[in-house]
Amino acid sequence: MSFTTSADGTHIAWSRHGTGPPLVRAGTWLTHLDLDWSSPVWRHWLDALGQHFTVIRYDERGSGLSERAPNGYSMEAWVADLEAVVTAARLNRFSLLGVSQGGATAVEYAAAHPERVENLILWGAYGRGAVARDPAEEDREERNLRWQIMRVGWGRDDPVFRRVFSTRLVPGATEAQMAWFDDLQRQSMSSDAALASSQARALVDASAAAQRVSARTLALHADGDRTVPFEEGRRLAGLIPGSRFISLHSQNHLLLEDEPAWLQFVEEVLSFAGASRVGMPSSPVTIRELEVLRLVAHGCSNEQIGSRLALSVRTVERHLSNVYVKLSLSGRSARAAAVGRLRELEHGTVER
Repeated sequence: MSFTTSADGTHIAWSRHGTGPPLVRAGTWLTHLDLDWSSPVWRHWLDALGQHFTVIRYDERGSGLSERAPNGYSMEAWVADLEAVVTAARLNRFSLLGVSQGGATAVEYAAAHPERVENLILWGAYGRGAVARDPAEEDREERNLRWQIMRVGWGRDDPVFRRVFSTRLVPGATEAQMAWFDDLQRQSMSSDAALASSQARALVDASAAAQRVSARTLALHADGDRTVPFEEGRRLAGLIPGSRFISLHSQNHLLLEDEPAWLQFVEEVLSFAGASRVGMPSSPVTIRELEVLRLVAHGCSNEQIGSRLALSVRTVERHLSNVYVKLSLSGRSARAAAVGRLRELEHGTVER
């Protein structure tokens, strides 16, 4: 982990992991450079992207390991933070990933720096914040209620108030995943920072910048997203010249590891950004992953595999998901295709 200083003097924490062409993830809400590695919500993002890219990520101002009391929140400041990280990482050309609120920042940066951004990837992104969309009266009341919840309940030991945000962001999560995300909110930001950042985000409008983006652009959005309206994501993609928009079936704003949409997302990103999808896996398959795959080849169900190896079913699913990502497989045929590659995996591609 390293630190850099933004244009207004705010200290920004950033890190680098993985191998391959550089991919920068624009800062967004609710991240923590250290805690994300143990996260049941973020860890698979870090693992999958790091297997194919050198990932540069950072905690946005006011959150995680970055300065918790910055000089303010605005689109100008968020873009300056991204500029500072790119400079610190000594990057020339790279792919830029904008997730959720980070999407507007990524769009603004790509428009301002066409010489640096080779590929722009957007997930669950919006161009206009909630206020900029001029919503109906009932939407304004709901937004103001959420802000009041942040003000009153964000920092309390009882997670009941924070659960409001968790259920909007990852409604398909298990209780363990939900509880972890509840706790992340409190650990990643103070109530004052969460409120100030959210209010500033509601005012952003990257519509004009979107029309100036010249980078190749892939935009993906969950069709059941409860946090950012699907139509808003499609609208943003429509403003970017030559962009491609893909709808994935999910209700989660942050894709979870065990849902089909996650593998589809990885496949689309790897295909778009030019990462290798053929031949041998870019990262070795572990001995445990190979054990799981051998049992799949013998016709065992996930439950039977878990019983034989003393693993939970979810752990078995995670191992198989890792294999699929390493082999760039997705869809209903992924399980059979992985078994078909078993002999190759047993000859020189296993990590001891």
